[in-house]
Amino acid sequence: MRYGRFIAPEERPRRGDPFGPWGGPGFGHHGGRGRGGRGRRTRRGNVRAALLALLAERPMHGYEMIQELDERTGGVWRPSPGSVYPTLQMLEDEGRVTSEEQGGKRLFSLSEAGREEAAGQDAAPWEEVTEAAGENALRGREAVGQLMGALHQVMSVGSESQKTRALEVVNDARRRLYGILADDPEAE
Repeated sequence: MRYGRFIAPEERPRRGDPFGPWGGPGFGHHGGRGRGGRGRRTRRGNVRAALLALLAERPMHGYEMIQELDERTGGVWRPSPGSVYPTLQMLEDEGRVTSEEQGGKRLFSLSEAGREEAAGQDAAPWEEVTEAAGENALRGREAVGQLMGALHQVMSVGSESQKTRALEVVNDARRRLYGILADDPEAE
């Protein structure tokens, strides 16, 4: 018995995406960007090259590498464990990486073959991802983070009147942003 259609990973709701794979209000059935909803904002990074480059710096745990890539790209690229761990296993099978159990975690290091491959890379793979994202995407992420921090602060310690005013500001900003997409001159 079949309970529903298979949902490919790129169509699955992303953490923090309240509208799931279908985009926000007014974006139609598939988010206005073709099948899969919100669409990829930046090209996907080369996980293999990134892991080799990170391990060329020092031995790391898998989750630590994910965090490093997230930090080095300003949150633009955070590869999933489902792409990192199989890649690490493949690198280990190829003899490029070795691992040892340490405190219940696997610590990965480059082998000689891995160091040679890492040395042959031109640029750090995370730099390619951030360049592809563009300056506005990076600044936008930072601005949203700061906005959310300010909203959280008001909602945590503000008076009821201040909380109401803060929500009015956020709702007005949302309407104005959609107005920009709609080329509504009154939104600006």
